[in-house]
Amino acid sequence: MMQSFISIPTIESGLYMFGGHKHTVNGSWSFFEQRHQVFELMVIINGHQVIEIRDHEPLNLGPGDAIIIAPGTYHTNRNASSTAKMTYMCLHFDFEDTQIRSRMIGLLVNKRYAAETPLAKLSYQMLDEIIDLSRNREHQNEFDTQVNIEIVLLKYLRDLNRLMGDVDYKYGGMPYTNKEAKIGRDIVMAIENRVNNDDRNPSFNFSDICKELAISNGYGHRVFKKVYGITPLHFIDKEKYKKAQRLLEYYGNSIEEIAYMTGAANMSIFSKQFKKWSGYSPSEYRKQVIRKRSVHSKNKVGYFE
Repeated sequence: MMQSFISIPTIESGLYMFGGHKHTVNGSWSFFEQRHQVFELMVIINGHQVIEIRDHEPLNLGPGDAIIIAPGTYHTNRNASSTAKMTYMCLHFDFEDTQIRSRMIGLLVNKRYAAETPLAKLSYQMLDEIIDLSRNREHQNEFDTQVNIEIVLLKYLRDLNRLMGDVDYKYGGMPYTNKEAKIGRDIVMAIENRVNNDDRNPSFNFSDICKELAISNGYGHRVFKKVYGITPLHFIDKEKYKKAQRLLEYYGNSIEEIAYMTGAANMSIFSKQFKKWSGYSPSEYRKQVIRKRSVHSKNKVGYFE
């Protein structure tokens, strides 16, 4: 009798979140123009907020309304009232799945979702749960608390993916063509292959990728930014950082060897760049991993902008 075989998929979510909070502000409150290389979710609880996005009409969000702001989007936030207080919740987040990221940018971002819509309701519930899990400052950094917060965000991303199926079916059409989507995917695959499998030329640049795919640098840059909302350089750096993390978590290679394997010109440049990405020097990061593994197996995920 033949035995059945069920494989378990390889998963690397790279989930990241920062700058999340619930805040009550006074009348005339405003926040300077900003942009991030991640998604920003905002839900209004009380009052009204005006969000001004470059080259867009201002959006006025009321109680229960939500918006997901695309990576790289310049925007300002302000209380619509000069006297009344306003309360809102927000979260900046990112994840590794480039295809879901692309669909979110194509279908969901930079729009006001009224309180009664499924996306607004999902967003309110998710942020409210995360805020509730974060109330006790003494337990915020505990493993159980952080895992529970990640679970809430992952479920939200799963539900967003299901919602996008409905949006795609009802309204159809992405802001990029099928050809552009394919070129974007080809660029992602070429970058991932160079970073992870080509040890002969670890210091490659985006021009090398474009030559490999027989496209111009300018066209490749425009398409990638259009499909994924970030620049190719940002994606290359992100992939190199992930590789550096993996290599530093094991002792098969010295830090000098890892610097070479990630394309850094020298140790000094690698150390500075890694500290910019993670907040730690490479040696400090290795010590952090050892210390954390003595308690649990969850790895620290760094981030850069």
